[in-house]
Amino acid sequence: MTFQPHGKHLIDGEWVASGARFASSPAHGSAHSFGVASAAEVDRACRAAQEAFWSFGYTPVEQRAALLNTIADEIDVRGDDITAIGTQETGLPEARLQGERGRTTGQLRLFADHILRGEHRDRRHDVALPDRAPLPRPDLKMVQRPIGPVAVFGASNFPLAFSTAGGDTASALAAGCPVVVKGHPAHPGTGEIIAEAIHAAIAKCDVAPGTFSFLQGDTREMGQALVQHPLITAVGFTGSLGGGRALFDLCAARPTPIPFFGELGSINPMFLLPEALKTRNDDIASGWAGSLIMGAGQFCTNPGMVVMVDGPDADAFAIAAAKSLLPVGPQTMLTDGIAAAYRDGCERMAANTGVEVLSSSTCNDRTATPNLFTASGAEWLANPALGEEIFGPVGLIIRAADIAEMLKIAHTLEGQLTCTLHMNDGDTPMAQRLVPVLERKAGRIMVNGFPTGVEVCDAMVHGGPYPASTNFGATSVGTLAIRRFLRPVCYQNVPQDLLPVDLL
Repeated sequence: MTFQPHGKHLIDGEWVASGARFASSPAHGSAHSFGVASAAEVDRACRAAQEAFWSFGYTPVEQRAALLNTIADEIDVRGDDITAIGTQETGLPEARLQGERGRTTGQLRLFADHILRGEHRDRRHDVALPDRAPLPRPDLKMVQRPIGPVAVFGASNFPLAFSTAGGDTASALAAGCPVVVKGHPAHPGTGEIIAEAIHAAIAKCDVAPGTFSFLQGDTREMGQALVQHPLITAVGFTGSLGGGRALFDLCAARPTPIPFFGELGSINPMFLLPEALKTRNDDIASGWAGSLIMGAGQFCTNPGMVVMVDGPDADAFAIAAAKSLLPVGPQTMLTDGIAAAYRDGCERMAANTGVEVLSSSTCNDRTATPNLFTASGAEWLANPALGEEIFGPVGLIIRAADIAEMLKIAHTLEGQLTCTLHMNDGDTPMAQRLVPVLERKAGRIMVNGFPTGVEVCDAMVHGGPYPASTNFGATSVGTLAIRRFLRPVCYQNVPQDLLPVDLL
């Protein structure tokens, strides 16, 4: 690896050193030292973003698209070094980092194409009707306009696609909003090299340097200072329910509240309908097991719960799932803290008197092995704690007494990122009863698949009712994500010379 982190912040086009430091905790290899941004450095980055907005927010889409494409190019140039530092810090395999890098650059280029087509603008025009009776109508034009500087929090489980140049940053820049990124302390070196790529792209595209700043730190105070800064107009966040809710509350409590677009957590339930369970039992069980352990279960769309009607087919499914998980050895987790939280969550699950342990093992340090549990539908309905996300390779099988109880379980679900149906043609009447319930619970409904992984495209929705996300009308993946950082403005009888370029 030729890249060696320097541990500085990028603020208004300059790399700035901090007095306070923290050390990285890599899965393997040497640790490095990184700065902890002070309140003064947060303030400087936010002020630079505000100043940059007066130029960047009024640039033509061609210039913003060029910036997004150039960022993607600069990331690709650093591809080998990104993979090397990313695998060292996170323990993720090289193939995963390479695939995630492709997704990151792909969404940057997708957003560039999208804004060039103008589809994000939602332009509308009602021409003047001066002779209309009883009152004339003025000339009215409407377009979506950027909201201002956006704070973005990097995610622990996606060091590239949901972090420094991930979906939130790409969305904000596509919209015309400068960005201040708080890098995640789980992979600070990875964040730094991506920030270097963005810095190089900004210089090549002759964009105001304050359009992007990158701050490091491992303290809550730094994050709080960022979301409470009066010049920040919105926040993008992917992370835990507890951390996200705390920041959400801070955003709401500001003298001028701002939107907090948080993707927080989900158990992503799957409903196995009777005919599918009878005819495809082993295939669904092995597919589910593979989805559970993918990336050590550290995906926000990990399908952590399966619901089915109790009986011999449910017994066979549980046996097949446990058999599929049995050979799986310890997997490295992203951080020591995530590994510890996973073990604690599994211990709490096993301690419930109404829960049966089907498969479990104990791992120490930064590794995890799969755990599998089962409970009755009645136990699920009586114990809300069973619906709490455990981040890692854990599955819960819920055995409903009958179809009516399965529907009742669906009605009691909290907000989810995904809900999945496994069904055959004979299950269609039951599926027709479930879908109206599930579409009120989740942002994405799947049939006969596994939700782990998210396609970056126009139609994707990665969000859902709380607590899956803090804004049920938004998505953090796909081109619709750009709309989070835009707001509609109507121009009444405004001369063409005064209209924004997006309306011309």
